[in-house]
Amino acid sequence: MDIASLVGFLMCLGMLIFGILSAAGIAGAGHYIDVPSAIITFGGAFAATMTMYSMGDYIAGLKSITLIFKAPSVNTSDMIKKIIELSNIARKEGLLSLEEAAGDMDEPFLKKGVLLVVDGTDPDLVRGILETEMVNIDQRHKNTAGFWESLASMGPAWGMIGTLVGLVNMLYNMEDASSIGPSMAVALITTLYGSLLANWICTPTAAKLKADNAIEMTQKEVMIEGLLSIQAGENPRVIEEKLKSFLAPKERVTASEDAGGEE
Repeated sequence: MDIASLVGFLMCLGMLIFGILSAAGIAGAGHYIDVPSAIITFGGAFAATMTMYSMGDYIAGLKSITLIFKAPSVNTSDMIKKIIELSNIARKEGLLSLEEAAGDMDEPFLKKGVLLVVDGTDPDLVRGILETEMVNIDQRHKNTAGFWESLASMGPAWGMIGTLVGLVNMLYNMEDASSIGPSMAVALITTLYGSLLANWICTPTAAKLKADNAIEMTQKEVMIEGLLSIQAGENPRVIEEKLKSFLAPKERVTASEDAGGEE
């Protein structure tokens, strides 16, 4: 599990509760709960977002929030280490020996690339096939993040709609001066709900999905470059140095210690 995402969500909730209790106290906390405002804001935002997608994509988009709590199964340094291991096997035993290694791989993208190399596929065709798949994976992930961006834009919009509805009701009852304050407060709660939906849930979720996608795309680029280098018969140490260029400088030392490229 990715602890950072979970802690971030809980801390946001804690700060919100702290702000409400410190300002209004326990007795006044109920003032921040208004069912009609919640229905207008959350119901309107989710319904408006539904119109933008097919039902299947809409449900998949909602379910994707669970992805931000999952830690990546492998990092880029580990992937480089795996590529170097494959290059050492290929250098010692030949490309055909990689077919056996592919049987134990959990990463379908890497497995597909290894089998293409083992089959003697032209390097340009290997690159073309893998890059096409990578582009389509990237697009699907961006569409998922886009779902949360769409929902984030709908939250404040429907919060403002709810506020306007409340203001209309307030203005129709101006003769009762004592009701103006409470009516205005209720009208503003919808704006609060919309802001919470956008800035507590949707925008952070979209950002995390984009960040995870960027890491995955980098790993796939490492796989493509590594496999093509293995196919070209390059020295494992040369492959290691090439792939380390994908890492931040502080990560390269660790990758060098773990990879163990051989002559």
